[in-house]
Amino acid sequence: MATKKRNAFYAQSGGVTAVINASACGVIETARANKAKIGKVYAGRNGIIGALTEDLIDTSKESASAIAALRSTPSGAFGSCRFKLKSLEANKREYERLIEVFKAHDIGYFFYNGGGDSADTCYKVSQLSEAMGYPIQAIHVPKTVDNDLPITDCCPGFGSVAKYVAVSALEASFDVRSMAKTSTKVFVMEVMGRHAGWIAAAGGLIEDHGIPVIVLFPEVVFDEKKFLARVKTLVEKHGYVTVVVSEGCHYADGKFLAEQGTRDAFGHAQLGGAAPVVANMIKQAHGYKFHWAVADYLQRAARHIASKTDVKQAYELGQAAVKLALKGHNAVMPTVDRISDKPYKYKIGMAQLSKVANVEKFMPRDFITPDGFGITPKCKRYLLPLIQGEDYPRFKDGVPVYVTLKNVPVAKKLPAFELK
Repeated sequence: MATKKRNAFYAQSGGVTAVINASACGVIETARANKAKIGKVYAGRNGIIGALTEDLIDTSKESASAIAALRSTPSGAFGSCRFKLKSLEANKREYERLIEVFKAHDIGYFFYNGGGDSADTCYKVSQLSEAMGYPIQAIHVPKTVDNDLPITDCCPGFGSVAKYVAVSALEASFDVRSMAKTSTKVFVMEVMGRHAGWIAAAGGLIEDHGIPVIVLFPEVVFDEKKFLARVKTLVEKHGYVTVVVSEGCHYADGKFLAEQGTRDAFGHAQLGGAAPVVANMIKQAHGYKFHWAVADYLQRAARHIASKTDVKQAYELGQAAVKLALKGHNAVMPTVDRISDKPYKYKIGMAQLSKVANVEKFMPRDFITPDGFGITPKCKRYLLPLIQGEDYPRFKDGVPVYVTLKNVPVAKKLPAFELK
């Protein structure tokens, strides 16, 4: 543990969420409350890239009210990135640069706020102390709408996306129901989730409101014949059906319904387009009129309908990350440990990053109905507490009031560094 007062580095990584800034608020406010041990909190502009290029933001230049307003502001206040550090052996140059920047700005604490790839980066940085002789405490602050980090019961960002998907699917279903007699009989909603169907599962919650719904999960191989038969059965019985499809839904050979043939920065298949594929499939088989929508950024940016539980946990995990660092921990991640479903109770725990990095948590099979098209009561017991409560932002002139920080840069002390 650092014995003298040192500065902290905080960065946001990967796809942003409606509540990642609440975690930033938790980190910065807690650090400010421990000024005897932590100096300034520097944020990386655009994630870890900000550390490599020495593009740091001085959060001490922001007022207490501006930092507090982060709690109700969506997306990444400091900018995020999709950039994964290679191994120390494969790219020692980047790690040496990190150490140079940390030394130049007396940074002893590293808080990285992100998902699975970010956990891997944070774990690699945590090993700098031993491998390169520089004392740094690296704490991962969990965040991912995909809800696929292991050990923690849930991930900040997921509860709000789940709430948005459940609300939007319900409202759209009411629309379809009212038009089904003479018009649209099928509504298809595509949601995020490459390998894990947690977000799609939230769409299954509308079943309890009398809505005929089919959920297509990445964990269940897509069977076109079986799916089309299910669509026909529900439309003939109810007059309409809502289909919630995960972008990661795939055929038996592993090919995604939504695969575009392109790759993202991490080498993952670029997805987007499962909804029109499914909708046209239904049209060709049954002739039903349809509408489809892709929730895309809307689902993860919807702070106006964020889950109160999610906002609270996002803040608490940011707060916990700082407290863990102050206790001398390194290479760990604060977690949500569920105690009970009803009443919903949890405590903040801790996981070793060695057990988190590069591990994905999928939907348990007993959360999915035997036919593969819905969610079980056990899944509903898991999901419902996470979407509870409303935490509305302040509104002015009919729209939410969100904060834009000044993001004052820290003076550079080192030569320029070129990313490769």
